[in-house]
Amino acid sequence: MRAKRVLVAYGSKHGATAGIADEIGRTLRDDGFDADVLPADTVTDVSGYEGVVLGGALYGGRWNGKARKCARRNAEQLRGRPVWLFSSGPVDSSAEQHEIPPVRGVARRMRQLDAREHVTFGGALTAGNPDLVARAMVRHGKGGDFRDPARIREWAHRIGAELGTTD
Repeated sequence: MRAKRVLVAYGSKHGATAGIADEIGRTLRDDGFDADVLPADTVTDVSGYEGVVLGGALYGGRWNGKARKCARRNAEQLRGRPVWLFSSGPVDSSAEQHEIPPVRGVARRMRQLDAREHVTFGGALTAGNPDLVARAMVRHGKGGDFRDPARIREWAHRIGAELGTTD
């Protein structure tokens, strides 16, 4: 028996969403899956995967353009397989305090793709981009890393349980 193939694709501008995607991929691999983690703008064919996780950072209430275009470009193939969506963005603890519903555009994509679930994870504004952190601190008083690795791994384990590990 072979391990099921799962694609974890992400649209990330400053790297925080890529980090979430890496954590999901690592967890799925630990659970026995053959998981590929790829930037959403490089994904042109999902036919070789038994499941797809697609995530995007949120900016101004919109999902990252690379994630949106990936969903649109692969819509026909995505509708034929299990799909999960995630967003990252709040740079405060709100994503850990309560469930944050998908923004309107992501909710629309969920319906179009018949996605199984969506979750919003906290984002990160860290020293890796000091200008961005400084602007965010001045404008919103926010900054830091609000990604919760344990919550991300828990969600990835649930995805793995739904998919089952082998054919």
